[in-house]
Amino acid sequence: MNRIALLFAGQGAQYVGMGKNLAEGSALARAIAQEANSVLGYDLASICFGGPEAELVKTEHAQPGIYLVSWMAFEVLRQSMPGLRFEATAGLSLGEYAALAAAGSLTFSDGLRLVRRRGLFMQEACLEAEGGMAAILGMDESQVQAVCAETGAQIANLNCPGQIVISGRVSEVRAACDLAKARGAKRAVQLQVAGAFHSDLMASARTKLAEELTKHRISEPSVKVISNVTARPHGMPSETMKLLVDQVTSPVRWEESMRYLVNDGFTHFIELGPGTVLSGFLKRIAPGAKTLHVEDMASLESTINSLKS
Repeated sequence: MNRIALLFAGQGAQYVGMGKNLAEGSALARAIAQEANSVLGYDLASICFGGPEAELVKTEHAQPGIYLVSWMAFEVLRQSMPGLRFEATAGLSLGEYAALAAAGSLTFSDGLRLVRRRGLFMQEACLEAEGGMAAILGMDESQVQAVCAETGAQIANLNCPGQIVISGRVSEVRAACDLAKARGAKRAVQLQVAGAFHSDLMASARTKLAEELTKHRISEPSVKVISNVTARPHGMPSETMKLLVDQVTSPVRWEESMRYLVNDGFTHFIELGPGTVLSGFLKRIAPGAKTLHVEDMASLESTINSLKS
């Protein structure tokens, strides 16, 4: 029997035009976009659909924008396949909020407000210290950890075999890249990001988010939601609140999260939202897993046909 898990995109997946085709092809998607604009008090949908890119890439817009498009994809898929049964969800960094909403832990509107505020808090933290991130390719976790220990950088994302992202002050990240290459890394690529996400430089955002979370109701999820911090399912609401706070400064353990689901018997993974980055990771983590995605009407139709067959 096929077991389905839903995956939700993280920051960096955004592109100008994301969600536009869904909104053009689905009245439900258009209604969700309008609801998001109403909740936030500004036209987020227009920034997603038409840019400009300089606005979309800002953390304060990219995070709620990706959340919005991911939710549009989720709801349109559910509408198109009323009998769809999924037993787990997971999301990369900000995607964890959409994963929690899909499992009933958060309402759509509360999740949207939270990721908007989270994005603002993280943007503010970026301005407090000059931070950066880089992808280290071709080294394992212990090798990258040794490089970080010598340079002051930190592991931010454990994405898939051979791809680990580091974070820290710009000088630390540059030193870590140089050291990694000297020790045999295939590549060490500095990323075009606003700051040092998932590192101690996000401490102020962590504090502000902790306070913000107390203003929203969080329920126990109806299905397994895998935490980025522990690579294990969320539990009681109080634990979820703590994990969302910890997530801001902790490494995203994505590879371990996917291995947990595969070992638990999950066979089909549907990526919801812009791009197919998570599907690409999964193909390297578990080549035998079936990956599908929904980000526009064409991919929706393809996913429906695949699930029905």
